[in-house]
Amino acid sequence: MDKGKRIAKLLMESLPYIQQFQGQTVVIKYGGHAMKDEALQKAFAKNVVMLKLIGVNPVVVHGGGPQIGNMLKQLNICSEFREGLRVTDQATMDVVEMVLVGRVNKEIVNLINLNGGKAVGLSGKDGWLIKAQKLEMVIDRKNAPPEIIDLGKVGEVVGIETRLISALEREGFIPVIAPVGVDEKGETYNINADSVAGAMAAAIEARRLVLLTDVRGVLDKEGELISSLTLAGAALAISDGTVSGGMIPKIKCCMEALDAGVEKAHIIDGRIENALLLELFTKGGIGTEIVRVN
Repeated sequence: MDKGKRIAKLLMESLPYIQQFQGQTVVIKYGGHAMKDEALQKAFAKNVVMLKLIGVNPVVVHGGGPQIGNMLKQLNICSEFREGLRVTDQATMDVVEMVLVGRVNKEIVNLINLNGGKAVGLSGKDGWLIKAQKLEMVIDRKNAPPEIIDLGKVGEVVGIETRLISALEREGFIPVIAPVGVDEKGETYNINADSVAGAMAAAIEARRLVLLTDVRGVLDKEGELISSLTLAGAALAISDGTVSGGMIPKIKCCMEALDAGVEKAHIIDGRIENALLLELFTKGGIGTEIVRVN
């Protein structure tokens, strides 16, 4: 009886949050440990299905770096990273597309469908969903000319075909998107999944952007969780060195999404079971939210 009362209380506490999200779109970047652990995979699929059943429109953008790395190793193709991005020649691009679009994407789609959802797998090539261009990376250096890094077939988003996502949402489907884009000449590009998720959230005017990571969220210099940041606070955290490394591009993509009109962005720990529901439908959440105003 006590357990039942606790569950009922939790459901009642979540009601106002569920009501806020009725008919709204949430873009979720799915990656990290949540994609590797079987229990977390199943919990994530159920979370996504539940969102759809209660009237929220989830759009999933997934990564797949470890799976790509494993396949490259099996094929004896060397892989190099610069500034956290995989240098992608044509041979690597072929593997990236094969693994992300042909394997990882379909595994996620299948898992969501097995748990009661109606997921559809997409890449940026489908319906010109993700229009891309070659990413030009320039690194500033002290007392020296800037360094220009050629990352090969690594791209950045220049446009999103929003009508495809809208059509799928209207028919009750859950889009699951592999971060592979294409340019006007038909060239294929490997794009950072966080960047795709941020661009997608901005383009389709999502209510929220949620990034699943392998850390608790944004941490202060003492290693404690920062539960909430404004845009100004996020910019300061980058400039004063509070955050560094791989967290910087995550925060930047959240900031860009908010600048484009997304209400809030969340960086949460995907290693926690049901992390998505806990962040969206509980008062305190579990990670870091980034908001435009206090």
